[in-house]
Formats: sequence, structure tokens, C-alpha cells
Amino acid sequence: MSRLRAILAGKCPDCRSGSIFRGVIATHARCPACGIRLLRESGYTVGAMYISYGLAVPIIILLALLVRMLAPSWEPGQVLAGAAFLFIPLVPLVFRYARVIWIHFDRAIDSGDDRRA
Repeated sequence: MSRLRAILAGKCPDCRSGSIFRGVIATHARCPACGIRLLRESGYTVGAMYISYGLAVPIIILLALLVRMLAPSWEPGQVLAGAAFLFIPLVPLVFRYARVIWIHFDRAIDSGDDRRA
């Protein structure tokens, strides 16, 4: 499986078969298939917040453009509020992909030896 397909499927960056998540937002501490540590240390996923921001901003801009087209008489604050409201159901999806991208990025630059230690 390619790295892009593994990211889209939420799979381990190492074996690309084990799932990163054990629920909607709960992350496995270790890959269930190969055993690498997915959460390396406390605060490890702070980097995912930057990725989340990078994913969220273009989505909110597109939603704001959509709201502006559907309600051209609204003030900018109302348009932004409408876009934020429409973004709420997408938050878990953005959260998941931000975390998966972060874990894959981190593993690509520092693979380390985190197997069953």
C-alpha cells in the first residue's frame, strides 16, 4: 500500500496494515499489527495541531465562499459564523487526518526503533 493510501485509510506508517485508531478519535498507543509506538510520548501529537490548522483554514474559506454565495446580503461576521457552523461536523475528520498525517510525517523523518520495547 502506498503512503498516500495508508494516510487516507488511517493505517500505520510502518507496516501500513494496522489501524492507527481504535475508535472515532481514540488512537492506539501501538500499532496492532506490527507493534511500533504510534504515540511516542506525552504531548507527541501537538504537531498535529499545526496540520489541523493547515487543513481547517482552506475548508473554512471554501465554506465561507459557499455561505457568501448562498446568502449574499449577510455581513462578513455572519458569513464566518455560518462557515464555522458548517465546519463543526467536519472537525472529527480533520482531527483524524491531522493526526494520521503527523504520525506519518514524524515516522518519515525519524523512524526510530520503537518495536515492542
